[in-house]
Amino acid sequence: MIALTMTGIKDFMSQLLLKDTFDSFCFIEGEIVTFNTFTIDGFIHKDFFDTDAELPEYSYWKNIREHCFALIRGKRTPLSFRFVFSLSPKNIARLIEQNGLSLDPGQVQGLYLNIRYDGSSLACVTGSSFKTFTMDRTLEHAWDEMVKKFFLQKGIAFEN
Repeated sequence: MIALTMTGIKDFMSQLLLKDTFDSFCFIEGEIVTFNTFTIDGFIHKDFFDTDAELPEYSYWKNIREHCFALIRGKRTPLSFRFVFSLSPKNIARLIEQNGLSLDPGQVQGLYLNIRYDGSSLACVTGSSFKTFTMDRTLEHAWDEMVKKFFLQKGIAFEN
């Protein structure tokens, strides 16, 4: 787990809300505090859809982003917000493979990116969760490094 402070909040918000930078992440949950508190659960209610197609467990950020942007945009900045993203199952498997780890992707509950704005500062904290207990932290370290590389690649400024 690492905590990164975003040094360019305006640029980060542009990447988060206006660009497709985070679109491939699963959206677990979020809360936006403006004139009210808006809580969003990313869990997909599959019985809502008229399809037999396999649906993911959680919405992707690309399907939630515009709704969150509508709540945040305006002349006044939000009092606070928090979003919890997870690397998609496909990308978890890819990260395990790229790092040559002998771990079954099915054992990973999630690799998380917690984004928190408190009205003045913006932080991103990584996290990991496994379905079974393990002392092996190699995937957690690989995830931490991947997040830093991702931010650098996207031009997102941060401090450790």
